Amino acid sequence: MPQMRYAILKLDQQVEFVAMPSSYSYQLTALNQRLHKELDKLTADDVPQLPRVIAECDDLELIGTTYTLIQGLEYINRLEQSFAGIQEKAYPLVSLLTEIRALQAQLEQWYEEEFEA
Repeated sequence: MPQMRYAILKLDQQVEFVAMPSSYSYQLTALNQRLHKELDKLTADDVPQLPRVIAECDDLELIGTTYTLIQGLEYINRLEQSFAGIQEKAYPLVSLLTEIRALQAQLEQWYEEEFEA
C-alpha cells in the first residue's frame, strides 16, 4: 500500500480532507499557496473560492460520515476544471493552469503506475 499524506483544507466553515501520495503532498500545499497569492490579481467575475491548506498529517482516521476523504487526483481535476472555466482577460491565467495541470499529470502517472503494480 502506498504511503499517503493528508492535506486538510478549509474555506469558511467547510473542511475538506485530501489524500495525496506522500511524495506529492508538498506540491499540493505549494500550489495552494501560490494560487491564493495570485487570486486577488484575477479580474474575472467567475473566480472560484479556494480553500486554504491549513494542515498536513501522515495518518488520518475520519470518524462518522460528516466528512469524506477526497483522492488527490479527484481534487486536482476539480481544481483544474474550476480554473479552466475562468474568463480572465487581464492576468496570464495560463501560468496558473500550467502549474495545476503539471501536478495533475504527475498524479495521473502515479496512479497509473500504482494500479499497474
